[in-house]
Amino acid sequence: MLELALRNRISVVKDATYSCTRLSDRIVELVDSSLTGEVLLDEAIKLMKNSEQKLSINNWIDYMSGETWNLAKLNYQLKQVRERLAKGLVDKGVLRTEKRSFLIFDMAAHPVSDPQTKEEILRRVYTSLVMKSGRVLTTTSTIHQEERLRPLLQLRTIALICSSYAANVLENALGSMNQEEREKCFDKVEDYFRIFGTWPGTGKAKSLYQACEECGCHKGGLEAVAAVLDVMSKMDSLL
Repeated sequence: MLELALRNRISVVKDATYSCTRLSDRIVELVDSSLTGEVLLDEAIKLMKNSEQKLSINNWIDYMSGETWNLAKLNYQLKQVRERLAKGLVDKGVLRTEKRSFLIFDMAAHPVSDPQTKEEILRRVYTSLVMKSGRVLTTTSTIHQEERLRPLLQLRTIALICSSYAANVLENALGSMNQEEREKCFDKVEDYFRIFGTWPGTGKAKSLYQACEECGCHKGGLEAVAAVLDVMSKMDSLL
């Protein structure tokens, strides 16, 4: 849902209940059904396009997670998400596939094939979490060197960090830090949830959202980003 929002595919609907509805429960709609070339994103687009109901961000995350308890919504489930994500990264050359023996079973594993990509992501995470207020997040990736794209890269990095934290894997990326340094990083992530998981946001969150709008992001899509972060901040893993 984050990726669809950042790609201007979905937008929050300003209906009659908008102003009295919590951010994560506001209805979202598909505003661009063109396919992305990414299998899972395209499947999500088709699900939303064929849905007879307009649902909230909260609903869509629940239904498409593969873990919903709502038996009436099983047709919204995305199947084999982990495996297909891994295959997509193998196709891009980021991972590779190899057989590994686990006790008496042989199973497919997907170790990193392109360490440069991993290092670039880690560097973005480190830079965002440890840089002082006011500094600009930079990257060595040529595609992101254009000044006008930097706000969008910053928002993507914040979304990546919040997603990793909600999935309980961010600590793996901070393994080289001592306990005090990690705690400071986690405090900053909680700040990200607090200020970016609201709409239209205040202070630097509002400024970054406005800058991303100037980069070409739809305001309704940016509100959807904030809604996803709001959902993540309430996940069981964070309570």
